[in-house]
Amino acid sequence: MNSTLCTICVRSGSQGVRGKNTKLINGKPLMYFTIKQAIKTKIFDNIVVSTDSNKILMKAKSYGAEGWFLRPKSLASNKCSKIPVIKHALKEAEKFYSKKFQFIVDLDVTSPLRRAEDIIKAYKLFIKKGGDALITGSRSKKNPYFNVIEIANKKIKKVKNMKKKIYRRQDAPITYDMNASIYIWNRKTLINSNILNKALEPRSKSRTILYEMPENRSIDIDSELDFKIVNFLLKDKNKKNNKK
Repeated sequence: MNSTLCTICVRSGSQGVRGKNTKLINGKPLMYFTIKQAIKTKIFDNIVVSTDSNKILMKAKSYGAEGWFLRPKSLASNKCSKIPVIKHALKEAEKFYSKKFQFIVDLDVTSPLRRAEDIIKAYKLFIKKGGDALITGSRSKKNPYFNVIEIANKKIKKVKNMKKKIYRRQDAPITYDMNASIYIWNRKTLINSNILNKALEPRSKSRTILYEMPENRSIDIDSELDFKIVNFLLKDKNKKNNKK
């Protein structure tokens, strides 16, 4: 029987929003929402938290995380990419639970608006399609074929061009914004990866699946403005639930 591991990576520092992973949002630390969502899905054999902070470690335990691992300092800097951190969590989990996990699902704590149903549906899609990796995203607000530009050689031009002229955004190919909410890999693909989006490289032979999420559940907190927007949306949701 295939085993599935859920990893939740919570670093104590942050550049975009100071201390965002432990900062209160709607009265709860940011990581609280992701841990509770993971538990609610009931699809994981084990749920582990990787952190560089003993304080975060104890909080994660109180919120229901089953395993928690302190990562080495080399994996705790803001220059370290996420893949080595997830691979370290996988290695420690397999050692701790004395088993190998076939599938790994990483949930980003900066996406508290996702729902447990998003995680379940993404996981079921991944299993059904039999891919190597899965990413999540929502329909792009701006389209690189129509209204996203770059400056190259001191000239302004669209990022993507087509032989056929595009005069309306609706006529452009559909594009998606990756929202960093849910990542899924089979074990072999993760072990052989060193960057999150390796499966999207032009020469990659990996089969990557997209799970589309609605815009209102796709906000990735990366700035103070994002934080304020998500805080407002969560409070508004609570008010509506209390009126029912």
